[in-house]
Amino acid sequence: MAVMGPLEPRRIVRLESDAVVLLDQRRLPDEEVELRCRSAAEVAEAIRTLAIRGAPAIGVAAAYGYALAALRGDDLEAAHDVLVSSRPTAVNLAWALGEMRADPTPERARAIHDAEVERCHRMATHATALVAPGSTLLTHCNTGGLATGGYGTALGAIRAAWEAGLVERVWVDETRPLLQGARLTAWELDALGIPFAVIADGAAASLIAAGEADAVFVGADRIAANGDVANKVGTYGLALAADRHDVPLVVVAPTSTLDPGTPTGADMPIEERDPAEVSARYPSRNPAFDVTPASLIAAIVTEEGIHRPPYAESLPSKVPS
Repeated sequence: MAVMGPLEPRRIVRLESDAVVLLDQRRLPDEEVELRCRSAAEVAEAIRTLAIRGAPAIGVAAAYGYALAALRGDDLEAAHDVLVSSRPTAVNLAWALGEMRADPTPERARAIHDAEVERCHRMATHATALVAPGSTLLTHCNTGGLATGGYGTALGAIRAAWEAGLVERVWVDETRPLLQGARLTAWELDALGIPFAVIADGAAASLIAAGEADAVFVGADRIAANGDVANKVGTYGLALAADRHDVPLVVVAPTSTLDPGTPTGADMPIEERDPAEVSARYPSRNPAFDVTPASLIAAIVTEEGIHRPPYAESLPSKVPS
């Protein structure tokens, strides 16, 4: 059963005196179960196995895991190494751990969490300007409170646009192979009372072609200096369909997702997950992300505002400290 109303940030992930506690996203939407991680290694395992996922949220979880290691008197270099290696594509993870190295306290970790939620609210306000009244929006994967630790990037923007009376309904890609859209985005939209329907990933292009989507809103796990975006696998195909049919694809992501040190998407590491997630019987490939070229992206929205091409000039050059 879905929670009614929005999730509180500390319900999604929080630091207690002896554990990092998170809402186990592997169990949703059927069960709401908290997972207690009592070491940095256990937090890293929770990130690796998608008990918590979404670029901003795993950065927050890693910050809490590092603070927990400091509280326990553990080897902080070992804690850093196990956490930073848990997932390679999302740059927020390394960014948050870099912040924690300078100040490995619970207060700093909670400040990182609070700042991510605040950035989401600012992004949503900016992104609402890109939504026309009566819009039907299409989204991929999960970019709501679960993925960000509190409010949401692309789904936060959709939520704000709904509250402003601009959204008629939302198409939710199921997001194979782990169904983050069908399980998590649908769960969040249902709780918020926003009209939606889950669609097969393969149906998205035909809906776009038929004029049944006014815009595509997605998040990002890493944004290169030139505006190329790594996001959940399947985003590139959506971008191609949207570009072919003159439907804007909008990326909503915090500045903590920017990677100005990576020139283009070709330089990004792409995580390959267990092939058994795709098929337990037959040989499989399971890239978790793909790269959408900047040329296919109508706008990138951060908490600093709406950025347009050329992104090498319009994107902020520094991430927050």
